[in-house]
Amino acid sequence: MNFNFLIFGEYNLFIWPAFIFTFLSCLALYLKTFKKFKKQEKLYISKFGQVQNTKNNISHAKEGLLNRPVF
Repeated sequence: MNFNFLIFGEYNLFIWPAFIFTFLSCLALYLKTFKKFKKQEKLYISKFGQVQNTKNNISHAKEGLLNRPVF
C-alpha cells in the first residue's frame, strides 16, 4: 500500500502534533461525555425504572401520521 500521502515533507513537525493533539482532544471529550451519560442513565433508571424503547414508539407514531389525510 502506498503511504506517500502521510509524508508532509518539511511540515511533518507541525502537522503530526496537530493531528495527535486533535485526536486526543476528541477522544478525551468523547470519554468524558460517555462517562457523564452513563452516570445520568443510572440516575434516570434508579428514579424512573427501565429505559423504554422509543424506536418502536416513534415508528408507530409515524404510521399513525402517514394514514391520516391532509386537508
